[in-house]
Amino acid sequence: MKRRSLPVAAALAATAALLLTACGGGDDKSSDNDKIAGADQGSKKPTKSAEPAGASEDSPDGVDVSLPKDMNLVFDWEKPKAKNEAAAMDDAANFFRAIYKGVHDRTAEDAAVTAYATGDGLHYAQVQIGDRLDGDWTATGTRRFYDVSTRSTPSGKSVEVGFCSDATKFYGKEVKTGKVLKTEPSPRDFSHFKIIMVQFPTSDSLWQASKVFVEEKAAKCQ
Repeated sequence: MKRRSLPVAAALAATAALLLTACGGGDDKSSDNDKIAGADQGSKKPTKSAEPAGASEDSPDGVDVSLPKDMNLVFDWEKPKAKNEAAAMDDAANFFRAIYKGVHDRTAEDAAVTAYATGDGLHYAQVQIGDRLDGDWTATGTRRFYDVSTRSTPSGKSVEVGFCSDATKFYGKEVKTGKVLKTEPSPRDFSHFKIIMVQFPTSDSLWQASKVFVEEKAAKCQ
């Protein structure tokens, strides 16, 4: 569908709200063979700033990933039978909640971000948040995640979580004015993600995003 014309700044804000793009390129090569790309990325212990900021029913790890009512992330996922894959999938969702919590709280150093991300995954999250802070944008509406798949390394300590994202009802919003920057639905609203989740060394329940691969305008998700 044809998009309405927006001022340059508004168009940038809308795009930032709709897509989380991959740092260092979005080439998705993790499915070329059975080896999970980036699975050798180890999990690092969160810094002291990553200690739980408050309880949340969304996070059994005790990390606050609560979001405002107008920022709705819907994870339409069925849990896999494997315990490690189910835990990794849950924390992949928390990784996204943490990013948007950082956007809402206006900080890339939010405890949730440093709890659910490590290595390149942490850098990715901080860049995504930083871009929105620089533009003075936040987000509003509903973003849906669906068609999830998981696969583990033989050790079970790394899990690739793949899924689609639909941001047709998710918009940028100017922080100062509260103006919602609505756009018409288009292929750019659909992305396919593959996140490499690694198990935190001293916890069976906490998993961290270590790598992020994104396919933008993903036909498989439309």
